[in-house]
Amino acid sequence: MNITVLGAGAWGSAMACHLAATHPVVLWARDAALAETLRREGANTRYLPGVRFPETLRVKADLAQALNGAQCLILAMTVAGLRGTLQRLREFAVTVPVIWLCKGFERPQAKLPHEVFAEVMAPGHPHAVLSGPSFAQEVAAGLPAALTLASARQHDADELARQLHGGTLRVYSHDDVVGVEVGGAVKNVMAIASGVCDGFGLGLNARAALITRGLAEMTRLGVALGARVETFMGLAGIGDLILTCTGDLSRNRRVGLALARGQTLAGAQAGLGHVAEGVFTAAEVLRRARTLGVDMPITDAVCRVLDQPERTADVVRELLSRDVRPEHGSR
Repeated sequence: MNITVLGAGAWGSAMACHLAATHPVVLWARDAALAETLRREGANTRYLPGVRFPETLRVKADLAQALNGAQCLILAMTVAGLRGTLQRLREFAVTVPVIWLCKGFERPQAKLPHEVFAEVMAPGHPHAVLSGPSFAQEVAAGLPAALTLASARQHDADELARQLHGGTLRVYSHDDVVGVEVGGAVKNVMAIASGVCDGFGLGLNARAALITRGLAEMTRLGVALGARVETFMGLAGIGDLILTCTGDLSRNRRVGLALARGQTLAGAQAGLGHVAEGVFTAAEVLRRARTLGVDMPITDAVCRVLDQPERTADVVRELLSRDVRPEHGSR
């Protein structure tokens, strides 16, 4: 299968490197100067230091050339860039399957990626979301990982998962697009909270409790949006949540750590070199939750910390002082 990966950031470059071992792959960078640098250096030294591109991987800056002959498109931009990219694909009358890797809700109307896709692309256009516990650096280095690929049509999910599965990357098929997307979005918000927890030295017990209650919030929102509970017990739910809340490579967790140590939000983000999606997603998650009447106290606390980092310690105390309530069934 001829695959074109649109987006030459860390995750797009990592997926292109992995897939180039078994498929003809084109990596598209919208910036011509960046594309030339990637070709010249044979690597993405900014986002994937120490990882060489396979010799078979082709880099393009011209979108028409990148789309020519593609049998599958993988979109590796942020949620903020998804709509614009889809609009360009519509202009090129693309008909091949589209898979997105982005995790979050689009601002300012708190829309999930599949909702954006439905507004832009023609009805029935084959599409899927690929998500799960995966740091780009490790995937690019060939370390084992497992992901979930979800499409509303199980046949499409099975076929696309079969094409992407191989080597050190296991890909499982699923038909719960909403659940997989909600898991990928909310886990970034919880990772900020986990970083704050660790930054204040609250201990491993507190971190475990936070992850567990974060999973409860994630599940409540997902079910309210039409997802299935069991989806959140899988790779795109608890799997991605654990990784992002505990892994040192997690950008969102690092934001939380920095805020707990007294840095400003701008300062916390400046040291990353990448986008921390949870910073932009938290308010959208909370907005969507409120319209559905879903209680998300950890998400609310993260939003307050992002709005007023100087009050981080106060927000943590307020969260810890919430009234007792049943563990299951509360909203």
